[in-house]
Amino acid sequence: MLLYVTLGTNDIDRARRFYDVVLPLLGYKLQRFSEEEIGYAADGDSRCRLWIVTPFNRRRASNGNGSMVALAAESRADVDAFYAAAVAAGGIDEGRPGLRPFHASFYAAYVRDLDGNKLSAVCERPE
Repeated sequence: MLLYVTLGTNDIDRARRFYDVVLPLLGYKLQRFSEEEIGYAADGDSRCRLWIVTPFNRRRASNGNGSMVALAAESRADVDAFYAAAVAAGGIDEGRPGLRPFHASFYAAYVRDLDGNKLSAVCERPE
């Protein structure tokens, strides 16, 4: 089990505007906010599991090649809504919603946030 995940940003206010639009569609709510970081927790979780941060070393944030955060979605409709909201908020398409070959019910969408971090919303329930 992961304790938490951090993604870098070069503009915390811009990142908050993006994540405040897309994460509630998957059940994540803003729990913490400062000039250096924003933290989101899933419904019913008192601990932030996803942090968007300015780098501690004060250098420019960059995205990792091969890195991705996959977020669980309750339904395929939630995956669709996440993708649409992310692209509308300025995210970059990395794979439209649809079934993937990982198993028969793996329905996912892929986007990059405003700093180039790759995100995925995934529903593994048959529908």
